[in-house]
Amino acid sequence: MIDRLEKEVDMLERHLQVLKMVIENEPIGIVKMSNETGYPHHKVRYSLRVLEEENLIEPSSQGAITTETTSEFVSDLDGKVDEIIDKLEGMKIDEMAEIES
Repeated sequence: MIDRLEKEVDMLERHLQVLKMVIENEPIGIVKMSNETGYPHHKVRYSLRVLEEENLIEPSSQGAITTETTSEFVSDLDGKVDEIIDKLEGMKIDEMAEIES
C-alpha cells in the first residue's frame, strides 16, 4: 500500500527535477538532461511527455521550453506540497493508539 505511494513520490520528484532543468536551462534536450541527472533517456523522455501533457513545457527545435502556465504552477507548488504533507501527517497512527488496540 505504501510502496505505491513511495513510487509515485519518486516519479513526481523526477518530473519536477526535469521541469526545474527546463526552467533553468531552456531550451534543453533529452541527452543533456539525462547526462546531468543520471536518469536514463527513456525516463527523461517520459517525464517530458508528462510535463507536456500538463502544458508545463513544450517542444522546440532546440529542446524543451516552458509555457505560459509554468510560472503559475511553480508558484502554487509549495502550497500544494504543504497541504499533502499535512494530510500525510494526519494519517500517522499514534504509538499509544497502536498499543491500545
